[in-house]
Amino acid sequence: MSTTSIVSASVRTRVRIPLTFADGYSTAAEAVTFDGLSDGREHLALILGEPGDFRAPGANAPLVRLHSECLTGDVFGSARCDCGPQLREAVERIAETGGVLLYLRQEGRDIGLYNKLDAYALQDSGLDTYAANTALGLPEDARDYTAAAQMLGALGIDALDLLTNNPDKGRQLDALGVTVRATVPTGVHVNASNLRYLRAKVEHTGHTITLAG
Repeated sequence: MSTTSIVSASVRTRVRIPLTFADGYSTAAEAVTFDGLSDGREHLALILGEPGDFRAPGANAPLVRLHSECLTGDVFGSARCDCGPQLREAVERIAETGGVLLYLRQEGRDIGLYNKLDAYALQDSGLDTYAANTALGLPEDARDYTAAAQMLGALGIDALDLLTNNPDKGRQLDALGVTVRATVPTGVHVNASNLRYLRAKVEHTGHTITLAG
């Protein structure tokens, strides 16, 4: 696959933040902000655990997750998706091994919060998550990971293990010059409210999620 040349970004600020989740799990993260990101958004990196110096010769590839913002799931605990449980899982798993969580401001697969809720209304009438987006005249998935690659570059990461069920993330990072050494799936966070949503991700975009039935 050909590699896309990207403009470099730089680290703006580093600050330690104690994290505590609703179930009581707590850890600390180094929050990193950036200058020069391609889309001008306020994306955030959380360095977790003890990953060491990413630029050191022979350094192990860190575990990295690209997590797209989901206000309804991450903040309010909506059961219509698996975003909140994936975020909680990712923080603990990355803290155990050392690595980075990129929190990307891409609400609703980058269609925005209001459009996402409009799509929810269409899903209530029978459309799946992808068909609902296209019915609104929007892309099925508008996410571009150029800024993520810039963030990784600014942190000195050019090879990683990617924590994801979404094959498109690995494909995009590879095209942007980031080596995905291995893809590590997240757990399956299924409930009665998100089963149809997860099934659409498996059937339509090849997410590596195993569902019963």
